[in-house]
Amino acid sequence: MAISAATDLILKAKEKKGLTFAQIAEAAGCSEVYCTAAIYGQQTLNEQQAKAVTDLLELSSEVETKLKTIPFRGTNFSMPPTDPTIYRLYELVLVYGDAIKALIHEKFGDGIMSAIDFKMDLDKEENPHGDRVVITLNGKFLQYKTF
Repeated sequence: MAISAATDLILKAKEKKGLTFAQIAEAAGCSEVYCTAAIYGQQTLNEQQAKAVTDLLELSSEVETKLKTIPFRGTNFSMPPTDPTIYRLYELVLVYGDAIKALIHEKFGDGIMSAIDFKMDLDKEENPHGDRVVITLNGKFLQYKTF
């Protein structure tokens, strides 16, 4: 995975200060998932959010500018992904994508789930048989227009 110099600086400062992504997101005033995506160069922070992150991490205005820059999304890795964690998410779509599409169409009609008007949460569920990863995807339904 290719990461930018700004991302590298942010991650090093995060580690040096012993902070979590949740703590950085709290300072920025946005969700943990969104803030982490911005740190990895896949989302944009507004001026106040970017300043809060760079102030917390004691980083330069160049890093702040990078956090405010509209990114080229989806360019951090090739397809299919080779990182095991990212590949498993890709695998989920390969295995369950048809079912998800069919259920969206059955429940909502002809359209898609937005990845723009969207939020995601990721939580840990403790379980005696092995902790569970809980990912909630919440996107607006967008109906296809006829013309």
